[in-house]
Amino acid sequence: MSDTGTPQAAEPVIGWSDAFVLGHEPMDATHREFVALVRAMQTGPEEALPGLLEAFETHARRHFADEDRWMVETGFPPRDCHIDEHAAVLRSVVQVREVVARGETGQVRRLADALADWFPGHADWLDSALAHWLCKRAYGGKPVVLRRDLKAAAAEIRTDPGGTVR
Repeated sequence: MSDTGTPQAAEPVIGWSDAFVLGHEPMDATHREFVALVRAMQTGPEEALPGLLEAFETHARRHFADEDRWMVETGFPPRDCHIDEHAAVLRSVVQVREVVARGETGQVRRLADALADWFPGHADWLDSALAHWLCKRAYGGKPVVLRRDLKAAAAEIRTDPGGTVR
């Protein structure tokens, strides 16, 4: 519990960083929203968790539908694995929603912590490949991404609940 009475996440808290920028602005904007929602579920007050989960589910359905559509419309070769990951996350969200309906809101934080662990690898491997594919098809080359101090940016991605870089 923090000094303000807000529960703190047991796992490191995710935060936006230049390390997440992929160079495809629609995807980058969606990812900023994703990170903000996961962070809110990690750190929000207990009574807000059902609403935060609902907001995250709405976001995730739109987010994944957009990426899935881009992959199908452009013939992205490794789309099946990527689409399967999205579907697995959505299944987990539905399962957590069902548990929360029975009053077990702590599962929202567990989901958020799992998403905070999952997202950096997903974005770095699967989403970056999709961003490169989309930019190459639209502009003839992969995106150029200018990042501020990448070492500092990478450190911003994950901090422990007290704010210490991990």
